[in-house]
Amino acid sequence: MNTTTSNKRLIAYVDSGQSSSGEMNAVDATDRAATHQEVEAPSLLTIILDTNPHAWALLADTLPLSKAVANLLVFINAHLSINYANRVAVLASHSERAEWLYPTPAPHLPNNNGDNSTVQPPDDANKYRPFAQLEYALLTNLQTLLRTTTPASISSSPSTLLAGALTRALTYISKQSLSTGPSQTGNTSFNYSDPSSVAGGNSLNPSDNVVTSRSSQRLTTRILILSVSGDLSGSYIELMNTIFACQRLSIPLDILKLSGSATFLQQAADTTGGIYLSLTTPVQRAGLLQYLMFAFLPDPAARENLVMPGETEGVDFRAACFCHKRVVDVGFVCSICLSIFCEPLGDGTCLLCGSHLSMGNYGRKPVVVARVKKAKTGTGKKRKVGDGVETPGSGGGGTPVPPG
Repeated sequence: MNTTTSNKRLIAYVDSGQSSSGEMNAVDATDRAATHQEVEAPSLLTIILDTNPHAWALLADTLPLSKAVANLLVFINAHLSINYANRVAVLASHSERAEWLYPTPAPHLPNNNGDNSTVQPPDDANKYRPFAQLEYALLTNLQTLLRTTTPASISSSPSTLLAGALTRALTYISKQSLSTGPSQTGNTSFNYSDPSSVAGGNSLNPSDNVVTSRSSQRLTTRILILSVSGDLSGSYIELMNTIFACQRLSIPLDILKLSGSATFLQQAADTTGGIYLSLTTPVQRAGLLQYLMFAFLPDPAARENLVMPGETEGVDFRAACFCHKRVVDVGFVCSICLSIFCEPLGDGTCLLCGSHLSMGNYGRKPVVVARVKKAKTGTGKKRKVGDGVETPGSGGGGTPVPPG
């Protein structure tokens, strides 16, 4: 049989559809074509770094900000290495504003040279370019943020704008989720020939890089908050609104607390199904990278098969009053808008909704009567009531009346 006849028979055999995947894969003893390869869903990790200068100044001896950022970069690189489609975004929750650290917003106007005015990282053959680009952008933006912070802004706001950073994070997640439908994912391939390419295919404008993908799974999202600030009662209303939004969108809020009180952040992790860890001692802070890698690296899908650490007991569910921003154990609640107040309203008008409430004996300590024991039969017997008042009782006895 000549070569031409053999080729014709082979072409006819393939075109007729008689060849099966098992027969073709028998050549290399594999069955790849018969097995459907599941593509892992991409994961978007949004990190909120608390850059409060007051709090980091107190931690300078045990955990300086530079060391914390270095550990955070290793954690981000590990997240991107797990899946080629994974993405990351980093925001800074500063004392008076919230700023993007990564990805950097692309400028709209060119500079005098006519090219993009974004400063590009120097080429380093010893670093994986996506990691080098992310590290350079994050450190550059963080240095710019700290350099532009004035002493007046630091003194005027001792806390951090965590609610504003959460709002911007939710906005970014919503845009990325909308652009990544069941049949679309972001362009996760890193373009080495494009200096402005970002690791993980991130962009503040998600419509810039939308391509068709084999994956039919939606983007999984979560938020990690690295907090060092203390009292957050001043932004209680805004903070709780963002927590409820995360709960509604099924976005876990992971909390890594390095210092300060954790009243509302504990509630955030418990409400949204996230992980809460508090590193309060210098020894625990020294192992920051280990806590990040072992506790917060697994995504929500992997956590279902793992025993995750976290403080599930002893969550402080106290709230802050809407009048003085104080954390209260017992308060007074408006029956219309459910606003919480630490003191009774003077004229009965709610400070938030303006509803006029019927006060009556509002604010008076209620008279609690203990359970009355059954009196013995017989005339002239006396029985005790909870407030210490003795009332003469006959067989049936009347209802004791507390003193007016």
